[in-house]
Amino acid sequence: MITERSPAKTWIVDDDSIYVYGLKKLISIKELNTQLSHFVNGEEAICALKKANEDHNNLPDVILLDINMPVMDGWEFMLEFAKIKPQTGKKIAVYIVSSSVDLNDIYRAKNISEVSDYLFKPIRTNQLKEVFDNV
Repeated sequence: MITERSPAKTWIVDDDSIYVYGLKKLISIKELNTQLSHFVNGEEAICALKKANEDHNNLPDVILLDINMPVMDGWEFMLEFAKIKPQTGKKIAVYIVSSSVDLNDIYRAKNISEVSDYLFKPIRTNQLKEVFDNV
């Protein structure tokens, strides 16, 4: 018996509209089973996460998080996320997605227990498949 998985609720937190457009297009072309939401900075995503926590059906499965954003960057988001996550009762995979090759950023991300991995922009198709296979 083949069971169909429900789409992975995926939040893209990134202010680069061109990158987000390309990522959405890639996900669509590869027919990856996702339900996408987009936030232009960490603050928007944290507000949405707090609201979604009231109704557990809206919590994301995966967050693709940029580091450099206005208002609230990815590092600040992770500090707030760490406070909220224990209240959610759900496994939420957070992937830092950045064009930064600065080793300080990579090591910093690797030392945050809530971060599943650090991926370089642009994300390759095989990386996306791995992300969604692990949901």
